[in-house]
Amino acid sequence: MLLSGLFGAGLAGHAQDPTQRFRNLGNRGGGGKAGAGDTLEHRKPDTLTMNFRYLDSSRLQHVDSSIIDYSKKVPQPGEYINLGNIGTPARNLIFSPDMRPGWDPGWHAYDLYAFKTGETRFYKTTKPYSELAYMLGSNGIQFIEIFHTQNIRPNWNFSFDYRLINSPGTFRNQNTNHNNYRVSSWYEARNKRYQNFLSFVGNKLVASDNGGLRDVHEMDSLFGQDRTGIDVQLGNNLAAAQSNPFTPSVSTGTRYTTNTLLFRQQYDLGQKDSIVTDSTVIPLFYPRFRMEHTISYSTYHYRFFDQPQPGNSVAYGLDSTYYADKYGLTYIAPSDTFFREARWTDLTNDFSLYQFPESKNPQQFIKLGISLQLLSGSYDTSSLLSGHEIDVYKRMNEHNVFAHGEYRNKTRNRKWDIEAFGRLYLNGLNAGDYSAYISLQRFISNKLGYFQAGFQNVNRTPTLAFDAASPFYYDTLKSSFSKENTTNIFASLDQPKYHLKLTGAYYLVSNYAYIANYVRERQQAALFNLLQISVQKTFTLHGPWKWRTSTVFQQVAGSSPVHVPLIVSNNQIGYEGQLGFKYLNVAFGLDVRYISGYKADGYSPLTGQFYSQSDTTIRQHLPDITPYVHMRIRTFTAYVRLENLNTVRFSQYGFGFTGNNFVAPNYPSPGLLLRIGIFWGFIN
Repeated sequence: MLLSGLFGAGLAGHAQDPTQRFRNLGNRGGGGKAGAGDTLEHRKPDTLTMNFRYLDSSRLQHVDSSIIDYSKKVPQPGEYINLGNIGTPARNLIFSPDMRPGWDPGWHAYDLYAFKTGETRFYKTTKPYSELAYMLGSNGIQFIEIFHTQNIRPNWNFSFDYRLINSPGTFRNQNTNHNNYRVSSWYEARNKRYQNFLSFVGNKLVASDNGGLRDVHEMDSLFGQDRTGIDVQLGNNLAAAQSNPFTPSVSTGTRYTTNTLLFRQQYDLGQKDSIVTDSTVIPLFYPRFRMEHTISYSTYHYRFFDQPQPGNSVAYGLDSTYYADKYGLTYIAPSDTFFREARWTDLTNDFSLYQFPESKNPQQFIKLGISLQLLSGSYDTSSLLSGHEIDVYKRMNEHNVFAHGEYRNKTRNRKWDIEAFGRLYLNGLNAGDYSAYISLQRFISNKLGYFQAGFQNVNRTPTLAFDAASPFYYDTLKSSFSKENTTNIFASLDQPKYHLKLTGAYYLVSNYAYIANYVRERQQAALFNLLQISVQKTFTLHGPWKWRTSTVFQQVAGSSPVHVPLIVSNNQIGYEGQLGFKYLNVAFGLDVRYISGYKADGYSPLTGQFYSQSDTTIRQHLPDITPYVHMRIRTFTAYVRLENLNTVRFSQYGFGFTGNNFVAPNYPSPGLLLRIGIFWGFIN
């Protein structure tokens, strides 16, 4: 039998991006009929109702059962590029500056692969539900995910999620091994006045860094048939990586570990009510005033290391030429061990008050709060250089005090949606940082759909990547950087009737901090502008044959270190239907991604940062092409994808998939990759 609610309409058109989740600090969904108790009684034994909410949103949502978007299962969205292997440093091709004020450790190259507290789901389910996922790909790629959720009691849910990404990579010293953990709990008192949320999110991200190819022309030589035979910048003499997820072998690379434990409590004062049926009484509660306390503790541990491989007669250590040319470290010998490490802890206490003007509209509220953030860090620089150990250790203690407020009003007739929030750092390390945001959305008509317009301005301290005390700072000493200021003016028109969404964004940026040529810390005081226009549209070609396109146009005005492709276009052309079978949903066709030529950012392994460069223009030989077959039968979903079919080439060395596109200077995309994945859900 089809699962009620779980694999129904899904979340199409309602998925939130992380910034949207941050804004929607609303009611828990327990007030009113929409959040009324979903009991275990009077249900058929083989059905399941399951929905969820995010920590900072009150809306209960259904699980998305769509099979169209592969990136909802595997972190590989079309607007991102990685450095040639899943799990390697990745960045967004769409200009998306960090619009969060305050303290920032600055390590974002692996954000795509990390579990995040703001994306944690808190579930309600009538039966225990589990999902097992396994994906196997060419060159030993492995993806494993285990998920389980159940209501321990009707008012208390527990969830667990584990994910593994393990891939040896196509080129030498490119292997990755990422482990992600997430545990969540949502408890709600029977009288609806009190509830708490507990989440633990942990990430252990391990990746080798090869610095890119030494000579890109080797891609066209005989070595091009054997990718592991092409010379790389770092770890060139290391043995080929093995696909063992339990014993990752990384001698030259990065280890990044993060953990966040968060506990939130809320207590409401308001009006009690109930719904009486023939056999039961369902309690309701309409909050008018809320008290909220949130405490979170986070740790960040970032390391880069390059060390000789033990048990070999050949020196497998540092490439002294690379370190001298790129970083000016001329005193490093091939037998040396190089190591850099930074640790930070963040303990934040927040107390907030809510007021709900209308008793039966929990989507309208005013919120005021204040937070105390305690920061503790340590930097360690340990290198065995030409037989002499150098150890520089520094410890820091900082704090921040910031106030925040929010107003939200989603009208009961759903024609107006207003959001406004702000944050101001009053004292401490980031004093003077602030963020201000406002958005108004109006339902115009069924034909015209929804119109939204908004404004955001952020004044923020540059990340700790620009801290001269950091062990990852290799540039000459400079005075402190000024605060970055970014303004975003945006508007959108969403027409569900025509499956069309148009979005425009206009950025004004001053005091932009960036890294140039591996290590040069720079800041551009002059203002520059960037315009973005995006189009999302689904065309019906014939019956079940569809063309889905998401195309973004970007243009920078004025002198700027920011380089973006003029056009990024992701297209999916294929069949979407049931092929005459009642319980079968299938989609097959081609994914095509086009990226116009531009001066792509390079990557600096020793700093863990992407950097701006103006010497090399990256252009695709052909657009990225991926034939795919996705299908779902009840709770079983399967994906078969043949990625980078565009690399096919006939050359003097014969037929092969060697026409790789480059994603960054010296970093090619892999050749042809076959991926097969299954996701199977179980009602326990």
